[in-house]
Amino acid sequence: MPITMSLREAVLHKVHGKSKSGMRDMIEGSIDAQEAALPGLGVVFEVIWKNIDNAKQDELLSVLQGELEQTNLTPLK
Repeated sequence: MPITMSLREAVLHKVHGKSKSGMRDMIEGSIDAQEAALPGLGVVFEVIWKNIDNAKQDELLSVLQGELEQTNLTPLK
């Protein structure tokens, strides 16, 4: 009988028990890769977000906002 997992469960299963080096390799290998890797990064970000305090969340938001402000995007029509 096949085991059915949600995407979130599959990503968490894949990264469970990885060393810091293994986690870094997974994250860096997903950045700028095919878009199929983006949901996995989203799950990893969710774990981080849920487990840091408000001050660190605000710091992450500041970094994100600052980087997005420097990005030249064409407005959607």
